Amino acid sequence: EFDQSGTLVHSWGGPGPGYDWPQTEHGVFVDHKDIVWLAGSGATDAQLLKFTREGKFLQQFGKPGMSGGSADTKNMGMPANLTVDPVTNEVYVADGYGNHRVIVLDGDSFAFKRMWGAYGNRPDDTDLGPYNPDAPPPQQFRLPHNISISRDGFVYVADRPNNRIQVFKKDGTYVKEAFIAKRTFLNGAASGFALSADPQQRFLYMIDGANHHVWILNRETLQVLARFGQQGLFGGSLNVPHAIAVDSRGNIYVGKNFNARRLQRFLFKGLGAQKAGTNPPTTLVR
Repeated sequence: EFDQSGTLVHSWGGPGPGYDWPQTEHGVFVDHKDIVWLAGSGATDAQLLKFTREGKFLQQFGKPGMSGGSADTKNMGMPANLTVDPVTNEVYVADGYGNHRVIVLDGDSFAFKRMWGAYGNRPDDTDLGPYNPDAPPPQQFRLPHNISISRDGFVYVADRPNNRIQVFKKDGTYVKEAFIAKRTFLNGAASGFALSADPQQRFLYMIDGANHHVWILNRETLQVLARFGQQGLFGGSLNVPHAIAVDSRGNIYVGKNFNARRLQRFLFKGLGAQKAGTNPPTTLVR
């Protein structure tokens, strides 16, 4: 835990009695009750963990090495990220490095509620083969890597290697999708996203770990408005951005792995002016 200046306030973690710490810490989320949720993407990670803000263990779902695939309702399969709906206290998991689904559990009892794959289909672990941007869109997720819930009740899923965002209702009903940098190969462009802090959440900020950008989208239309970031290791540059968050003031935090291994904070400065006949403003932040 850090303060706004980047000073370490508190830290905890690692193996302990009563729970199985993941091989690879990947997704972390602090919910409306100040509970800290953790998902791991290691080869045997099939669990979710819950802690207090101070690091006291509360609860575990699933057991390492016990994943039964995308039909399993008792374990995860190398889950990537998660979010908690403050309205229903349900936890939504982008269960993506091993499985290919969104799965929803009760946030207190861990009772299974529902799950779905791309387009709201039943999750399927069939190998989709190599990504082909010219082929019809695949009917399943390749790797659902991040998930968010908007205040108006829509669920946004980043399907990273398919370079797309899919939008659903909370019951799993498919609404729409958008492709971003569709001809991106390797790890894919749709790494993850965060919603803007304004009451309407007008913007969706999507990190692109393959092209080293943050894309700025109109949340309602999923139209790309602008982007910021370029590859590099100096201040303000991005190198394989892999996590993103927005605070209550609209500031954007980007976590990067590989050579950078750092967090950066971009201060929200409002909307830039756009001249007639020009491209959208290049950035919303500094």
